[in-house]
Amino acid sequence: MNHSVRFPAEWEPQSGVQLTFPHKNSDWAADLAQVIPCFVRIAEAISQHESLLVVCDKVAEVAPLLAHCDPARVRLVELPSNDTWARDHSGITVLEEGKPVVLDFMFNGWGLKFAADADNLLTGRLHAHGLFGEATLRRPGLVLEGGSLESDGQGTLLTTTECLLSPNRNPHLSQQEIEQELKHWLGVSRVLWLEHGSLEGDDTDAHIDTLARFCDPTTIAYVRCDQPDDPHYESFRRMEDELQAFRTADGKPYRLVPLPWPDAVYDKAGQRLPATYANFLILNEAVLLPLYNVPQDAEALRITQEIFPDHEVVGIDCSPLVLQHGSLHCVTMQYPTGVLNFK
Repeated sequence: MNHSVRFPAEWEPQSGVQLTFPHKNSDWAADLAQVIPCFVRIAEAISQHESLLVVCDKVAEVAPLLAHCDPARVRLVELPSNDTWARDHSGITVLEEGKPVVLDFMFNGWGLKFAADADNLLTGRLHAHGLFGEATLRRPGLVLEGGSLESDGQGTLLTTTECLLSPNRNPHLSQQEIEQELKHWLGVSRVLWLEHGSLEGDDTDAHIDTLARFCDPTTIAYVRCDQPDDPHYESFRRMEDELQAFRTADGKPYRLVPLPWPDAVYDKAGQRLPATYANFLILNEAVLLPLYNVPQDAEALRITQEIFPDHEVVGIDCSPLVLQHGSLHCVTMQYPTGVLNFK
């Protein structure tokens, strides 16, 4: 463990959020008309609470779409990108002696599944443009995506073996060696590994942000499948057993809050899509919750509001996002206070 480094929790004060906007040369080409309004809604919701950094293919085309965002809080930067999953290609911020450091881990398209050459360069290019203020940029030389990490801000990391032990990410490292790298770069003192749970249609190899989320240091919201005939049932039952066995740093059981299991969502080809209410984004004073136009949306809103009583919970229709096998948290990356610099 690196005692000078701390990986802040998502609910800690933020300077802003990054979006990487869809364009005709991304995988969204066939669905741009559907997905752009979803990105605009997310952008508008974020800009009501904090700054918004938008990486885009053409500023002149995207700027008019964001006309209802607070212009003082929005910065558009024209840079090439392969795709739009900012959670995984963006920098991951830690605090070193209380000062922000942006870690530019390598992004290889979720284990070499998709092209990522431009996405992998984005964080370095944003730093070169001065968008991270005085924050230091470091490159650990490790393949790692933000969606695979959940921090309680107090030294505990939650993740999955399926993702971090993927042979196409860091095949030269054992689980123990990966854990040591996480402790060094993120300053965590312990890692909780989930060995079960994954969503059909998920390209990420079971990113934790689709499955289980820290809501405060002692609370974990998680996906629970309550339908025995659903192919997810057994895997998620075993994941629930693992979560029940986990303990906080002081040895107490976590408060576990199950999230509703949404009705199955399919694409035109009949493939099941990874709809999950765990993929919410915590902002300053608000939580953005993905919805899917299914009956369980209302219950998900109610439960999320109970988990975050001091936040405004904003539901956003993310049924277009799951067409490309991700959701709301996947297309965003928050930066703690002291990082984004729009001066």
